[in-house]
Amino acid sequence: MTAKSGVRRSVRRGWLLLATAVVGGTALVVPYVLLDVGASRIQVRSEAHWILLLVHIFTAAVALVLGPLQFIPALRARRRLHRAVGRAYLLAGVLPAGLTGIPVALLAEHVLTRVGLLIPAVGWLVTGALAVRAARRRDFAAHRAWMMRNYALTFLAVTSRIVVPLLLLAQFPFIGAMYGGSVPAAVDMTIPIGQWLGWIINLTIMEFVLRRERTRAIPEERAVAGSAQRA
Repeated sequence: MTAKSGVRRSVRRGWLLLATAVVGGTALVVPYVLLDVGASRIQVRSEAHWILLLVHIFTAAVALVLGPLQFIPALRARRRLHRAVGRAYLLAGVLPAGLTGIPVALLAEHVLTRVGLLIPAVGWLVTGALAVRAARRRDFAAHRAWMMRNYALTFLAVTSRIVVPLLLLAQFPFIGAMYGGSVPAAVDMTIPIGQWLGWIINLTIMEFVLRRERTRAIPEERAVAGSAQRA
C-alpha cells in the first residue's frame, strides 16, 4: 500500500467515524433535549441524579462528535486547530462526562451496570490525563495512542447500542426458557452486558490497530537507520 493510498484510507475512515459519531450522538441526546425526566431512559433517583445525568449525556455527546476530528489527517496537520479541538474534546467533553459518569454509574440499579460503567468512566479520565502528559513531554506517538484508547472508551455509547440489539436477536429463540417469555426482562438483563462488551470490544480493536501500526513501523525504522549508517 502506497503512502497516498494510506492517507486516503485514513481520510475515509475519519469521515466515516465522524458520520457514525454524529448519528450516535444524536440518538444519545434526543431523549433528553426537552429536559423531560419522564423521557429518561435511565431511572432517576433524585434531582441531583437528574442534573448529573444531563451533564454526562450532553458532554459525552460533545466528546463523541469532536473525537473523530482529531484523526482526520488534513485537520491533524493544522496544529493550532488540532490542539484547539483536542482541548475542547477533553475539557468540554471527556472531563465533565467522566466526572459525572462516576456518580451516575454508582447510582445505577444493576450491580453489573455500576461496575460496567464505572470502569470506562475512570478509564476515560486516566487515558485523557496520560494523553495530556505525553503531549507535554512532546511524545506525540504516545499521545496519539492514549487519545485513540480514550476515544475507544468514548465510542462505547455507539458500540453498546449496536451490541445490545444483536444480543437480543441472538437470544430471541430462547427468551421463553431464559426470561419466562418476558421481552422487557430480556432487555433489562442484556443492556448491562452490552455496556460491558461495548468498551471491551472497542479497546480490543484499538489495541489491535496500535500493535499493527507498531509492527509496520519497525521495518521502516530499520530501513531509515540503515540508510543513515550507509550515509
